[in-house]
Formats: sequence, C-alpha cells, structure tokens
Amino acid sequence: MATQTGIAGIRGDAATEPASATPKWAGLAWALLILNTLGSTGAKTVIPLPRSVSQLVTMGSLMTAFVIALVLNKHLRIRPSAYLLLLTLLLGSSVLASIDLKEGAGALFRCFRLTVFVSTLWLLTRWWDGGFSFVRYHIRTYGIVLASVAIGLVISPGNAMPDIYGGRLSGAIWPLTPPQIGQYAAVIAGLTLLLWFGRRTTWRSAVFIVVPVVGLLMLTHTRTATLGLIAGLAVAFLSMLLTSARARKVFAWTVGVGGLAGVVLAGALQAWFLRGQSADNFSSLTGRAKVWDALLEAPRTTSEYIFGVGLTDKSYDGLPIDNSWLAIYHEQGFVGIALVAGFLLTLAVVAVLRPPSLARACAIFLITYCISASYTEAGLGDASPYLLHLALAASLLVRGVPQSDEQAFIPAKGTVA
Repeated sequence: MATQTGIAGIRGDAATEPASATPKWAGLAWALLILNTLGSTGAKTVIPLPRSVSQLVTMGSLMTAFVIALVLNKHLRIRPSAYLLLLTLLLGSSVLASIDLKEGAGALFRCFRLTVFVSTLWLLTRWWDGGFSFVRYHIRTYGIVLASVAIGLVISPGNAMPDIYGGRLSGAIWPLTPPQIGQYAAVIAGLTLLLWFGRRTTWRSAVFIVVPVVGLLMLTHTRTATLGLIAGLAVAFLSMLLTSARARKVFAWTVGVGGLAGVVLAGALQAWFLRGQSADNFSSLTGRAKVWDALLEAPRTTSEYIFGVGLTDKSYDGLPIDNSWLAIYHEQGFVGIALVAGFLLTLAVVAVLRPPSLARACAIFLITYCISASYTEAGLGDASPYLLHLALAASLLVRGVPQSDEQAFIPAKGTVA
C-alpha cells in the first residue's frame, strides 16, 4: 500500500480498527460542527464578510450537521455517555436560567444552538467506538481551517497581522482571532505528534503537518495554547512511561533537547512570551483580572448565584470574560460549575482507569489541554471547540475492540515508524 503524506496520511490501522467503519457522512457532520464553532468575529478579511453572512453560514452548518446525523442514525441508536449526559443537564440548567430573558432573546437563541449541538453529538455517538476515525476528521478539518489562515497570510499580510491585535496572526479569509488560531494549531500539533508516536502516521506526514501549524502558533503569540500544548503532551507521555519504552525514550529526548533549547533561547522565548507588554499589563493577564474582579464583586440574586443569568456572548459590561469558570459562574451559576467540573472529572477518571493505549493518550492530551486553557479562555459551558475536543476525548475512551498497549503501537501497513 502506498505511503501517503500530509493530512491525507493520517490513517487508521485496519488490524486494530473496529470492524464497523464510520460513514464518511458522519465525518462531514463532524466537520460542520467544527465550522459552526469557528465564530463570526475577528480581524478584517480580504473579502469583506458581513457578520450576518458569517452567522448564517455557521448556523446553517449546525443545522445541516444535525440533519445529516439524523438521517444516518434514523433509528436513534445512541451509546451511553456520562459526558453528554452531564452536558445535557447543563443545557437544561441553561434553559431555566435563560427563560426569563434577563439577557434578552439572544439567550434563548444560544440555548437553541446548544440544544442542536448536543443533539447532534448524541446522534454521532453511534460511531464512537474507541477508534481514530473522528481524530482524523478533527485533524483534517482544522487542517483546512489553518490552511486558509496560511493562505490569508500570503495574499494579505496586512489583514492577517493587523495592528488591532498587535501584529499577531489572525484570519484574513475567515474572521478568526489569534487565540482561536493558536488553539486549533496546538490541538492539531499535539494529536499529530501522538499519532506519529503510536505509528498511526508516517514521520513525513507528521512533519508536513506539525511544522507549519507550530509556525502559525508562534505567529499568534498565544501563550495559553502554547502552554496547553506542552502540558497536554507532557501528561499524555507521562501516562505511558511505565508501559512503553518508546514513550520513555521520546520523553527523555524531549526533556533534554527542550531544556537545552530553553537555556540557549531564553531571551528570545521571554520576549515572545511577554509580547512587548508592560509588567502591569502582564500581571493583570492583559486586563482580564480587572474584568474578573468586577464580575465577582457585582451584586447577584440567590437565583443568579445558583443558576446564573442565562447564556450570553461571554462578556461582562462589554468586555470579554476570557475564563471558562467565571463565564459559567456568570451564565449558569454554581449548578453550571458543578456540572462542568463533573464531566471533566468523569472524563479524567475514566481516562486514568483505561489500560494504556494510544487512544487513551490522545484523550488525556485533549482533557489536559481543555483544563489548562479554561483559565484564560471561555467555552466549556456553551457550544465551542472545547466541547468538541472533549467529545473527541469521550469517543476515544469508549470501550471498543480490546487493545493492549503492545497492540496500540503496531505499525500500520504502508507507514514508516
């Protein structure tokens, strides 16, 4: 079998994949869910794109994804999922908080969007089997998104790195913010490196994907995504140290080379990390701390403490909250915090209890990334890429074809270790 390169080279091993293949239409539904979570705000694009048009595209993609999933799963066969069960309870709590319209009709629209989003995930659970089909869909779709970012940088550097974001890379084809691009690049780089480690793709394919996306990550100057990538990979490899000699070797080399590079490039790394900010601006997390303090000090009713004010645009007093836990506290109250903490804890515990495998390592990477990013990014309480990352982790933790640690790292035919 011929070796493939690039995104197309991310493939499964026929010897270890479950017998029932995931239909390609399910992959299209997953890609449309990703398109829905791209959002509709960002820098100025090469071709002016009215926000109403981009919102129509994103909402249309969600409805199309739901219809495709429903047609594929017309008998409504679903798999049990503690993650989706808790997410559904969070949806119910959000509806209760939004129904009095304290935040306007937009709150109910966001609840409707979350309802369709969660329903589509439930319909797709039929194909959650612990295999890597959805991992490949995830990488390929975000790879296309990042390719559009790279094209925008080439054809319009001014729009791609505008002054409004301090010269950080943004989307010039589709309106994407630097943190969004950084998140997508970090997740794709981490998953691809793990697939290479598990011999699910060739080193050529891994280099073809990882080098450009890490380059895009560096151009975004996104600290959250960079630290999330490092933390996620570190925990994923640590989860395999006791059972995989290859993991121990890769981890040792990474620590050694990374430590040496950190010493040699300390000045450049510090300059990149600070992004030219003053000490005061850096200590306040680019102004986030001021918004957080104002949010926590604002008076609230007992009902708002318990259930929140309903789904909003993740802002407070016109400024972005940029913290998942405070956004949940504001929108869904302590009930929402308990439910989100519940599904994160459930995923983490299930991942720890699963036998060592590549699927478990990928799930651990995604869970760790989402937890680490939650401090300076919002999204765990509403339809977002973070909920899709966690859904992907949940799909990897489903008990499918029994697979030992040794089986997990058998090279696939047509691949090079």
